[in-house]
Amino acid sequence: MGLPLVLLLLLPALLPARCCEPPEGSAGAVRALSARLLGLAGAAARDPDPAVYLALRLAREHDPRLEQRYLERLQDAFQHPYGRSLQERGRWDAEHSMSAAEPPHTGRLALYLLGLRAACPTPSPHRALVTWLKYCLEEDWTGSRRHGRPLSNYYQYGLGVLALCAHHKRVREEVIRRLLAAQHHGRLGHGGNTVDTEAVVALAFTCLERRRLVGTELAAELRAAAHRASRSMAKAQGPDGVIGNIYSTPWALQVFLATGTCQTEPAFGQAMAALLENLEAFGTAATMAQVLPVLHGRSYLDITSMHCQEEPDTLTPLDMEPLAEVPGNKTVQLVVECPLPWCYDLKLYDRLVPVPAAASLLDVLQAAAALDPHEFRFHTQDTSQGPFLTQVLGLEARQEKQNYWQLLTAPDIPLQMGIADYRPRDEEILILRLSEW
Repeated sequence: MGLPLVLLLLLPALLPARCCEPPEGSAGAVRALSARLLGLAGAAARDPDPAVYLALRLAREHDPRLEQRYLERLQDAFQHPYGRSLQERGRWDAEHSMSAAEPPHTGRLALYLLGLRAACPTPSPHRALVTWLKYCLEEDWTGSRRHGRPLSNYYQYGLGVLALCAHHKRVREEVIRRLLAAQHHGRLGHGGNTVDTEAVVALAFTCLERRRLVGTELAAELRAAAHRASRSMAKAQGPDGVIGNIYSTPWALQVFLATGTCQTEPAFGQAMAALLENLEAFGTAATMAQVLPVLHGRSYLDITSMHCQEEPDTLTPLDMEPLAEVPGNKTVQLVVECPLPWCYDLKLYDRLVPVPAAASLLDVLQAAAALDPHEFRFHTQDTSQGPFLTQVLGLEARQEKQNYWQLLTAPDIPLQMGIADYRPRDEEILILRLSEW
């Protein structure tokens, strides 16, 4: 006997929507990637990363015991040094709290608090750190008031607002409007970094609007701004499906998922296909943590409505195989360019650098520094996505100067990986170019 007509019409609404999830044939690859991240999380020698914990919690399969151990390690790294010092005061004194202990990186503290919100149940001794984050956001802006932007960057600032929203903490309207103004005037960043930052800001806007932490008028502005960001990312998509670069694409997909535009935006399916075709690019714990939530059809906003009673205890850690040794050597041509008007020359450095066949771009830079210690020098900054190039030949890329070191392969193709992950080919020409955004 067939189903009644009314039930047939209602069936699509009753069944879970699958258009915002990866194709069914990709489930095995996604599960394997989750298992590899779980294996990396179990390695005690690695520092705990809040983004890794978030990815484990947003997955569809779990290992509760390993996740609990990882949470305890995170608490040792974040809660104990800062939470204890605040609790011992009896009250949080905004004027003197910074002298009690140097606060952690705003973005990492925000990720940690997002991780706490994803735990089930949410650990109770976190209120002092939520207040601490709120103070850090104010200090972040006050310290750079004359520049009209945060001392850190809008990415971290947006993460901070998102974490406060996830803990249902109201944010001053002035703080929100700083982000709205930055989005409106195109001040959020450059290249792939623009996608990352705009995505985090859009997630914060959507969270504030959905959780009714702002008034009706501001909620409408935030909703419009989030959809504006979604359209902007769709327009930024390349013919290969990538949005910004392969590592910023997961952030764009989080926005499509959070705003619901994944159901109607063709860019979503194309970007998801691009990720699945390039899973080998996500070989570190940080990059796996970045891509896995969207491969499971989740965004960071999903942590605000997590139910943990029936989580399947079915995921087993998978140890990462060491990289195969590649015999022999290769030679890479390393070029440093500065096309900015205040540089004395366009090409500041041009040298062939011999390195082992398996060498990464970071290895090439280190080899160049060893070959020419007086001619070539560089500095990096550790980030959750690996080392980030900040200075070459004494020229520093700075947020307040709105410049950065762009990584390219000749003739003019931007790299889609970081310096520790990209492995150049023999005789490849690599260009480090100081660029403005």
